[in-house]
Amino acid sequence: MNKKSSQNAVESWPDVRRAYSSPEEFCKIFENDMDALYSLALLLTGEHAAAEACFLSALDDCRKTTDVFPEWARSWSRRAIVKDAIRRVNPGPRRQSVRATVADATGIFGRLLEIGVFHRFVFAMAVLERYSIHECAALLNCDPREVKQAHLQALRSLSVEEIAPLLLHKSLGSQLTPAISAA
Repeated sequence: MNKKSSQNAVESWPDVRRAYSSPEEFCKIFENDMDALYSLALLLTGEHAAAEACFLSALDDCRKTTDVFPEWARSWSRRAIVKDAIRRVNPGPRRQSVRATVADATGIFGRLLEIGVFHRFVFAMAVLERYSIHECAALLNCDPREVKQAHLQALRSLSVEEIAPLLLHKSLGSQLTPAISAA
């Protein structure tokens, strides 16, 4: 392809900059999915103040992002929550397991907050967010075997009746929001 034909091909493309999500689109996602995103942040951080900071930081990170396709913006927003929570909490298989401080959490949300931090992160990432074991290990900066072990232990600590509804829904918010409102 010569220079002239490649220039014409580029000029005929739709505006590439518009092919990406705008800061306003991310704001709309965070507004529309506020319950689900905050639920995820609260589950991961285990405390309201940290969850609020995580939510706002993830929103800010998304608004600064310039290369996310609109079809991926919602999952990118959830991933931003996960990554910010990892930065804040720094969960690890060998770290002291700090319990959540959310008072009066009920139902499955309360049960998830009772398990250790690393196990809770692995459960949220692998089960609720459907990340692979290797993706979890990369984000958590640990060995995939440690993630697999934590995944199994987290699943064993919960009943099938507690886990099944979570697997049937794509969004944490629909299952956890009532428990958060009560907390």
